[in-house]
Amino acid sequence: MEQLKVFVAKRIRTMDAGRPVATAVAVKDGRIVSVGSLETMKPWLDRHPHEIYERFKDQVLFPGFIDPHTHFRISGTLMGLNYIGPLDQEGPRGVEAGLKTRAQVLAALKRAVQASAPGQPVLAWGLDPAVQGGHLDRDELDAVSSTHPIWVMTYAPHVVVANSPMLDLIGVDDRTEVYGIEKYPDGRLNGQFIELGATRIALGAVAKQLANPEAGMNGIRALGRTAQRVGITTTADMAFGALHFDAEYAEHLRVVNDPAFPLRVFLVPIEGPLKAAHGEGTVQFLQDLQAKNTDKLAFHGIKFVNDGSYPSMTLRLNFPGYLDGHEGHRGETPWEALFETMLPYWKAGIQIHSHANGDETVDVTLDVLERLQLAHPRFDHRFTIEHYCISSTAQARRLKALGGLASVNNYFVHYRGQLHAAEGFGPDRAESTARLGTLEREGVIFAIHSDYSLVLTPINPLVAVWIAVNRVALDGETVYAPGERIGVDRAMRAITIDAAHVLRRDHLLGSIEPGKFADFAVLEADPYEVDPMAIRDIRVCATVLGGQVFEPDA
Repeated sequence: MEQLKVFVAKRIRTMDAGRPVATAVAVKDGRIVSVGSLETMKPWLDRHPHEIYERFKDQVLFPGFIDPHTHFRISGTLMGLNYIGPLDQEGPRGVEAGLKTRAQVLAALKRAVQASAPGQPVLAWGLDPAVQGGHLDRDELDAVSSTHPIWVMTYAPHVVVANSPMLDLIGVDDRTEVYGIEKYPDGRLNGQFIELGATRIALGAVAKQLANPEAGMNGIRALGRTAQRVGITTTADMAFGALHFDAEYAEHLRVVNDPAFPLRVFLVPIEGPLKAAHGEGTVQFLQDLQAKNTDKLAFHGIKFVNDGSYPSMTLRLNFPGYLDGHEGHRGETPWEALFETMLPYWKAGIQIHSHANGDETVDVTLDVLERLQLAHPRFDHRFTIEHYCISSTAQARRLKALGGLASVNNYFVHYRGQLHAAEGFGPDRAESTARLGTLEREGVIFAIHSDYSLVLTPINPLVAVWIAVNRVALDGETVYAPGERIGVDRAMRAITIDAAHVLRRDHLLGSIEPGKFADFAVLEADPYEVDPMAIRDIRVCATVLGGQVFEPDA
């Protein structure tokens, strides 16, 4: 055996319940050889040359954090557009100030028009309807310009709005009848394209501008660095192929397999565009992709988008619905066709990730999962409900009974809960968003994720843990649904071993055990020992990927 590298630390939290704490971990060829102390691993050290690495001797090691639901490629592309969101946003032009009002949004669009050549399309991104006065419409954008095509996407990219010149470029008119292409009461197109089936049509007119490979690769690199700085070593892109499958894969091959890139990335294709390209051969195409997997870049599962967005307020709710009475939107695949559409993937053993933000959509998703089990019973299928934002206690019990998992965006509890209590969902749904305590009581395995950067929250697993443990709202005082809080250990599992389980990689990732990849997050303090309200302030000192150390500013 070649030389071992032995990392020593003040404490190592292994997330292996049988051997939970250690002070040393020996690594060779990117994998873990032994875990314990310098004394317990003496049989290895007596037989093999080794290096004792003491850089982390006063710090705490955890398994590398896993965010199992992000969107680095499309996020990087959108950051190159005119930014009109409410938060200060770091992008290729530096930090751009957020716009707090609708008037500021419209003024920014007018400035973008004035800076453009005659007839040049103006593309913008970042609208937050809950903060900036609701969704824009065609007449408002026509008032900005009736000659320049204008194309605006919300921060959570579930809604596109176009003015009249852009509608002409897209190729739709008042006779168009497509679910999600909205109209005024008088039958005119109102410029809104809501959810994937409609937004994909709106994307066609600007595809060339969004397909810039350099912008895509720069986005993956930049957001990879952002993730590494907060301790993440693995993520899954849950919108892979949304713009152009082959081009996006080529970009990931160049970026992710570079030894300087600090993450492992799993690519989860969206079912709609993949099925449109490959038809009845889609399942075989997905299975063939597995042969291309590497330790750093791998294809995984299939993603269905079955309703709208929490921040965009387009998800689907059961009674009593939204405060203003609107219904929200379904996803691209008609709900009545979900069972038949999912069944071939289910039978082939391909893991299904089903986006369901609202409780009505969770019901529909559970109905489909039950039908799949009755038609073709499976064990350990790991069917995962993605986001699982608004749910009931009964749904958690049913999810357990059907053997499903949840990957939950719990950042909304802190960052959006109070806002949506007054705008959108009402106080009850806002308070009980992300029912992690209920999932724990019912025995459902779950992960927590950020959806970064297509939602108005940060990416930081320790912040997610802090929210899960405390459930403190944005005012810093209100505790939302105290019975949905979970303990530190369960929250840390949700960003390590349980997140690995959701991605079907818990045999390789998520805990510090012999044989697994040597991926670590190095912290200045132990989340198990600090005041729970201080967890979000713990500094990430470095990460380790396959034994290679990455500093936070790398």
